[in-house]
Amino acid sequence: MSETTRRTFLESAGALAASARTPQGAAREPSRAAGWRRTGFAPHGRPRKLSDNLYLFEDTCNVYVVRDGSACVLVDFGSGKILDYLGELGVRRVDWILHTHHHRDQCQGDWRAIERGIPIAVPRHERHLFDDARNFWRNRRVFHLYYVRNDFNTTTENIPVARALEDYTTFRWNKTDFFVLPSPGHTLGSITLLAEVDGRKVAFSGDLMYGPGKIVNLYDTQVNYGGSEGIDLSIYSLTQLREHRPEWLCPSHGRPLRDPDQAIRLTIERLSEYYRFQVGEPTIANEPIRVSPHLIAFHQTTSSFYAILSDSGKALFVDYGAPSGVHFSNFERATAVTDRIRFVEHNLDLLRRRFGMKSVDVAMPSHMHDDHIAGFPYLIRHCGTQIWCYENMVDVLQNPRGYNLGCILGEPVKVVRTFRNGERFRWEGFEFEVTYNPGHTEYQMALYVELDGERVAFTGDAFFLPNPRNDGTLRHNLIFRNWVESDSHLKSIRNLIAHQPTLICPGHGRPYPVDRALLEATEKKLLRQQRLFEELLPEGETNFGLNPSWVSIYPYQILAAPGERLTLRLRVANYQPRAVKMEIALVVPAEWTMAPEVLRFEATPGTLTERKVTVAIPKDWRAPAPRFAIAADVVRDDRYLGQIAEAIVEMRA
Repeated sequence: MSETTRRTFLESAGALAASARTPQGAAREPSRAAGWRRTGFAPHGRPRKLSDNLYLFEDTCNVYVVRDGSACVLVDFGSGKILDYLGELGVRRVDWILHTHHHRDQCQGDWRAIERGIPIAVPRHERHLFDDARNFWRNRRVFHLYYVRNDFNTTTENIPVARALEDYTTFRWNKTDFFVLPSPGHTLGSITLLAEVDGRKVAFSGDLMYGPGKIVNLYDTQVNYGGSEGIDLSIYSLTQLREHRPEWLCPSHGRPLRDPDQAIRLTIERLSEYYRFQVGEPTIANEPIRVSPHLIAFHQTTSSFYAILSDSGKALFVDYGAPSGVHFSNFERATAVTDRIRFVEHNLDLLRRRFGMKSVDVAMPSHMHDDHIAGFPYLIRHCGTQIWCYENMVDVLQNPRGYNLGCILGEPVKVVRTFRNGERFRWEGFEFEVTYNPGHTEYQMALYVELDGERVAFTGDAFFLPNPRNDGTLRHNLIFRNWVESDSHLKSIRNLIAHQPTLICPGHGRPYPVDRALLEATEKKLLRQQRLFEELLPEGETNFGLNPSWVSIYPYQILAAPGERLTLRLRVANYQPRAVKMEIALVVPAEWTMAPEVLRFEATPGTLTERKVTVAIPKDWRAPAPRFAIAADVVRDDRYLGQIAEAIVEMRA
């Protein structure tokens, strides 16, 4: 592969993938321009027939051929030696290679497919480990190594990707549908492909399991220093796979298994015993709490979520994040900077089976953080759920690229209905009230409802159960990137005092009872916090010193391409009791043009003031990198503050 920019390489790779397929013949060595020395090693053996249109070739991994007439799809590719034998199977054209995970033994021969213009599809959450592998190696830590995940088994060269395989979607090829089932465990982004081949449901399961009661190795299941994360994830993935009742299990290593149910069961049992020995109970052992006839609390998920069940079987969810902390924390760390965190469906069947839920009618976010709403897009797509929220969350949910806030979900969430502070609404006979509840983040609500004799408050991450070792007040936290002002927590605690709930359903942990004395003691503590803010920070600058984004560029993550004109917004939060004079100029590539060159305006006291600037990018402009930063140079009341705000520009491929 010749030295070139990532952009131009991907452009040429896309052209290859889109080109006409060439007949499959004997492998040939790549040209010197490819830049990589290839070994002469090759696997022994020939393809083996499993059924009329399903073949197995044992390479560095098992390569499966799914045939349709003279065309085929290959599941994983190994060294690529399979190309030499396809003519024997009556195959003249390879339409796709579908990868189950990113390890080199699955894809080390993909260069042969690239030469022939065969398009490659990979798991969405490992795409960057294929088409941006060079960047991965440029940034992977080796010294001070505590993140021991075996992503070191990533390809050494970029592999162009024609399509990302999205979890819970169907990849259609001719008359065959491959359902993409997330199967983290062996790797964090692994998938299982489920398809009907020759009248039988086949699961191409990657390295999720090796054989009855066995996995291919243990070291790939360790993500963090001393951890057993992949074991817990594998147990969960195998449990979900078993519910699909495959009739053939086709692993990447090991023998294909007919009627694999008992083999899967045995593997779950052994992995569970191992996990209990090393750690404790796996995620599949988590149990909800029936708080009252109409309220179910899932307190062992990564963030607590709540199902309010009506007598008709409809459910209103407050939050819906990941199945467990193991899922969320490991997916979060593995997420590419331009992607969204992976989500795995959970607990819906339990609610249907045990509690009679018929539908998830509505889901409401307690606040805008990804650990609380990662499952919302799934609910929208697969359950027809409507998203309702407090009014100031709407743009953060629908335009997540607009903001640089803590814990933003990297996928837009469509909102159907919004509520003002203090607005009431009825749902299935229950009356709710929505209130503004800042502190943990500016974008947070409290939701109140009378439920089975309790005055219940869903408060997100505003407050937590008192720690016996502290002063007996409710616990809270400060995350300044979430947008905190000096009186934010006071507003929330006074909100609770005014509404007098008897039960708080927090964003993490079990529901707990509260009384007025506890709330007032917490208010007293928070008054002292406010005074400390004022004492620690320069006079008159308290809120400027709490909010790192009091000057911001919107959107924060800008998608751009040569030849485009962009409208950006400069936003200023003015915490002074008077108007302040602002001068702001963008620091952008020299070839770009702006109108106006300098923004001059007065920022209104006590509110957010916004001004627009138009940026034009020349058609022939070449970006210095696929992703880079611009800045805003700021003068406030004739005092030069410098480049105190920035935004990220991501160039479209």
